[in-house]
Amino acid sequence: MHFRVTIRVLGYLLMMFSLTMLPPLVCSLLYDDGLFWIYIDVLLYSLGTGFILTILFRRRIVEMRVKDGFLVTIIFYLVLGSIGALPFLLSPNPDIGWQDALFESFSGLTTTGATVLTGLDSMPKSLLFYRQQIQWLGGMGIIVLAVAILPMLGIGGMQLYRTEAPGPVKDNKLTPRIKETALALWSIYVGLTAICALAYWAAGMTFFDAICHSFSTLAIGGFSTHDASIGFFNSPAIESIAIIFMMIAGINFSLHFLAWRNRSFKHYFKDDEVLFYFFTLAASTLVVTFGLVYYGVYEAPHALRMGIFQVVSIFTTTGFAVADFSHWPVSLTFLIFLGAFAGACAGSTGGGLKVMRVLLIYKQGIREIYQLIHPNAIFPVKMNKRPVPTRIIEAVWGFFSIYVIAFLVMLVLLMAMGLDFTTAFSAVGASINNLGPGLGDVSQNYADISGSAKLLLCFAMMLGRLEIFPILVIFTPMFWKK
Repeated sequence: MHFRVTIRVLGYLLMMFSLTMLPPLVCSLLYDDGLFWIYIDVLLYSLGTGFILTILFRRRIVEMRVKDGFLVTIIFYLVLGSIGALPFLLSPNPDIGWQDALFESFSGLTTTGATVLTGLDSMPKSLLFYRQQIQWLGGMGIIVLAVAILPMLGIGGMQLYRTEAPGPVKDNKLTPRIKETALALWSIYVGLTAICALAYWAAGMTFFDAICHSFSTLAIGGFSTHDASIGFFNSPAIESIAIIFMMIAGINFSLHFLAWRNRSFKHYFKDDEVLFYFFTLAASTLVVTFGLVYYGVYEAPHALRMGIFQVVSIFTTTGFAVADFSHWPVSLTFLIFLGAFAGACAGSTGGGLKVMRVLLIYKQGIREIYQLIHPNAIFPVKMNKRPVPTRIIEAVWGFFSIYVIAFLVMLVLLMAMGLDFTTAFSAVGASINNLGPGLGDVSQNYADISGSAKLLLCFAMMLGRLEIFPILVIFTPMFWKK
């Protein structure tokens, strides 16, 4: 284990993070909200800490191993989540404690979108912008950004990229060099964000709201500058734009890269995961719309409008809202909420198990049924007409097993802290799937649960964002052996 390399890389990343204080700092000057010196203090603190760590270990140049990549990622998320909480903690509005500040910071960084804040409409503009910005940075992964813009720091970059990139297959690169891969991903991410912001602006949002909501839309985060979320605007045009870009952000970004490079959309319709993703969204929308009409919640046109938005928002783990779906008939509420467990596609900014894993588990189940009928036959599991290696299927089942165990353990712990089953179940599900809104006592926000419960949910958010194994692996004795 190269601890000195880990600390040196952490120093570089902290110095890079300090620069993210500049946009909210400028925003504070423009709106004169009195938070200018708070961003200056946080900038200097993170810059100074990173500089000291870099200087102390600058002579240590060795190749980074996979172990070091895991450790850098986890430590950086912990440190960044803690430093990122400072603007929330130091700002006089809102007046919150350190546990709430940490919760808000980790929720943004992991693109979960759960919040403890109320009264967003009257909060300082720069703090709202900062809140949206950390979610945007967490969307594609700030460590992937570091790999893209830093000259490799004298170490290999693939180790960091593997621990950060979401999805079951992490070795595929879009370009021969990992730096170019990360840069390609971020170029697409920034471009889609800009297009989304312009679309929101053209549809009637203010320029400030358009930028902020484009951040959380492409990050599939769900933070808003208004307590009523997207419902604040009461605009079918804005809702349609949100639906389109949430669906785009929920697709594997490598497919977006291929579409841009080849100037063709054909591969979207040849990808089994994308087809299953769209089929799930369409089928669930029809069921929810029919249910809303059947139970008399809305009339047909309005039911379709509410149904499609909430299905896309929750299934992609974005968490935007145009209605409080927790007050809909119980069957529809749980159908929508359970959709977040599947989540978006692998390689997207979304959370959940990922559509690819769900599809592979389904195909594996079908194969077992066929195998019972014809014991001596061979039925390969295929994705995109290609056999899936046994190692991948084993990894998917291993991930699913650990996911279920971790979910149940945290569910029991939250219930031991005094939360009822519905609240505890939805809070864990919303956190580990990086969804945000829950049910029961956390349907509106998480302000009323205990501080210890919030810290546990911060851990659940990190588990979901880093897909469990990079965190759990450091708790194994083998990880620390030479």
